[in-house]
Amino acid sequence: MKYPRDAFIRRLLSSCPVLEDLFVVKCRGDNVACLVVRVPSLKFLTVRTTAEVDYHQGLVLDVPSLEFLDIVDYTDGFCLVENSMHKVVEAHLDVTYSHPQQLLASLTSLVQLSLCLTTSMDAHFDGTIFRQLEQLKVCTCETTEWLDLLMRLLKAAPNLRFIVLELSKFHGIRTGDPILGWNQPSRVPECLLSTLEYFDWRQYGGTEEEKQVARYILGNFGRLGLATFYPKSTNPVKNLQMLKELSMSPRRSSVCRVEFCGNYSSVSK
Repeated sequence: MKYPRDAFIRRLLSSCPVLEDLFVVKCRGDNVACLVVRVPSLKFLTVRTTAEVDYHQGLVLDVPSLEFLDIVDYTDGFCLVENSMHKVVEAHLDVTYSHPQQLLASLTSLVQLSLCLTTSMDAHFDGTIFRQLEQLKVCTCETTEWLDLLMRLLKAAPNLRFIVLELSKFHGIRTGDPILGWNQPSRVPECLLSTLEYFDWRQYGGTEEEKQVARYILGNFGRLGLATFYPKSTNPVKNLQMLKELSMSPRRSSVCRVEFCGNYSSVSK
């Protein structure tokens, strides 16, 4: 549908004073360059920008009662938060915003977060602490940046209990980009030592950098009970060899169990 202008959507939403759940699909030619959502009663918001949209999109949020947020936007646009969103407990963000800091800084009450940012290096969390965050999922599609993003989040979330690393089925690894070396942090994040209990790495490739990251995780998780690796390769011989190497990695937690799940008999140690 093509709307008269951006203001039409603002007026439409303002006429819904008890609206609690909103699902928006932004399409090419809809004549809405900046979506403004000012709905005090809104609790659930999902925004999808279709792949055909090839120009920058804007999103402005004034939703003080929001509890759930889900955004997919690959237009290199922006998101501006006008008022606190301290009630949001679950967020799924798959965006290419050039400056996502303000959006992330407004979500400090999160308990569950799923994140894919192509601008990970710019997503600094200085002063932002996710004290209530317990479940974190980070997409590994951007091999030059996701590791930096993960380490920043670990430092900012002292009470994490569950981490998932996964390459989204809708994404791919960029070709031609340099892969950054693994730089071990000088200080182990608090959550690794005291709160983290479960770790899943899906589509684990077994590259040298990935091995170093996995060894670091296994060697520093103080309370980790289970670490599960799902290999990317479909070669059973390669998988078995690759994952047996990890089974012999030193572990800080005496109760930590490592499981390997692939196209061979499951190996557990």
